[in-house]
Amino acid sequence: MNESAGEKLWKRRAQTALGNRRSDFHFSHSFNNNKLDDRNHFLQNAKTSVASLRRLITPTRNADHDQPGTLIIFIGIRKTQHELDFVDINPNRDIPVYLNPFVFAARSDPFSIDASRVVVGFFQHNLTLIKEGNVDGARANFQHLNEPNETCLGQSRHRPRGRGIGNDNAEDLFESILNSEAMKTGLVEHLEDTTIFIPGIRRDKVSDMTTNIIRENLIRYTQQECELLGIPFTANVPSGFFWDIESMSWQQEHTAMLVINHKRILLVPKAVVSYVKEFDASKYHRHHALEFLQEDHLRCNTRLVQVRYRKNGSIRRRFVTKKDLIKEELPADKELLANFTKKYPAIFADFRKSAAAKVQALSNSEFEEIDVDKLIDHLISKLRALKEGNKDAGAYHALMVGILEFIFYPNLINPVKEREIDAGRKRIDISFDNGAPTGGFFYRLQNTFGIPCPYIFFECKNYTEDVANPELDQMTGRFSPNRGKFGVIVCRSIEDKALFLQCQRSSESVFFRTLAGNIKHISICA
Repeated sequence: MNESAGEKLWKRRAQTALGNRRSDFHFSHSFNNNKLDDRNHFLQNAKTSVASLRRLITPTRNADHDQPGTLIIFIGIRKTQHELDFVDINPNRDIPVYLNPFVFAARSDPFSIDASRVVVGFFQHNLTLIKEGNVDGARANFQHLNEPNETCLGQSRHRPRGRGIGNDNAEDLFESILNSEAMKTGLVEHLEDTTIFIPGIRRDKVSDMTTNIIRENLIRYTQQECELLGIPFTANVPSGFFWDIESMSWQQEHTAMLVINHKRILLVPKAVVSYVKEFDASKYHRHHALEFLQEDHLRCNTRLVQVRYRKNGSIRRRFVTKKDLIKEELPADKELLANFTKKYPAIFADFRKSAAAKVQALSNSEFEEIDVDKLIDHLISKLRALKEGNKDAGAYHALMVGILEFIFYPNLINPVKEREIDAGRKRIDISFDNGAPTGGFFYRLQNTFGIPCPYIFFECKNYTEDVANPELDQMTGRFSPNRGKFGVIVCRSIEDKALFLQCQRSSESVFFRTLAGNIKHISICA
């Protein structure tokens, strides 16, 4: 049977969500109007249906509570995931993406740097307590790693409820880390290393631990996004415990939080979540440890070496199978993997380096499948509906936040409206963090052309007349070595292009056209 477009889409999503473990599952070919049949199962061992996975991946109407599926529907925002900086969660269901400190460490944007600092601080502090003999102090710190429901990330069968790192088994979690061979030998140096070497700890548990540790970072991000989009939040709400890097202790506070149906919600930047496919014990085992052993056995010409001959009797190929190595030397066991790594630490170092090089933000299409051309037409239509001038300036400004997010993600992330600078004397219409990965235009600005640009500035001009020198001077007045020296002026039209080019030359700026319709003119000052 030929696969329909719908079948291919959900098969691809299922493979992505499960880390492409094709050997572990099969797919049903029974479809009805492009909808997966609940009766067919693709995960042979766990008996998980494609339909169940589809309900996890895609926000839908909740059958039990008859509520709209996505957060933006709950709060009445008319935007797609492509226009949002955060993951558009379903408050009634978890979605199978995760927070992992390994991703933070591989990124260079401010949120990731700060989050990484907090997680590293927590874990190193508790490692020090254990080494100094204060095991009870470290054990007490782990008791605060409860089950976080606020982010709605991970995989739960029904309503979000975390994945079992609550007070009921925090002791078991701590003991499994404390008594592991990897901990005793000093092999575990980072929180994420526990998923590689310690039995029972998987990406979901690390994600839950990470959420608790960086809860304050997520609260500040949520407050920022609520202010950006005009989402009402509730004042004086208990925050829940978070790790304070200054006092090296757990703290909590009463603060403004997003509350929906009496439940606290934490928004998470979509650029920092992942499926955690690369930094995985099975990948380290099969593609690094076993491949090293294959080469080692070939070099030593052990009994595991097999030979294939040509018809004339000459050797065609010598090889060692991974199947034989798994059977004879290194089964898929985390304790044995820890022993291997203790003997060959360079292999794990190479694995970390290789995995870090592959870290990249999930694309918008991995969160939401939509017709991008139709979205562009929709945004252009909304722009054209706005009148030039002061009356619609606020609406133009708000619309441009989503448009710029759509155009520049994942290179530019974390938009902030009306950012104050110079002790509040100046405001930047919209600023983005430069989250560009290695390569690309925004990466080369700093690393090739020497233009400092940790932040990218946007000024939105809904003018009836052309922008000119005052607007260009305003933009360059926002620049500084620490904030950055790259900015973008977005305007509705430029009638006298020759005059504008003269203004640009005096301001050392560059001009280009982009997109279609009314998303036309962007002036870049550098």
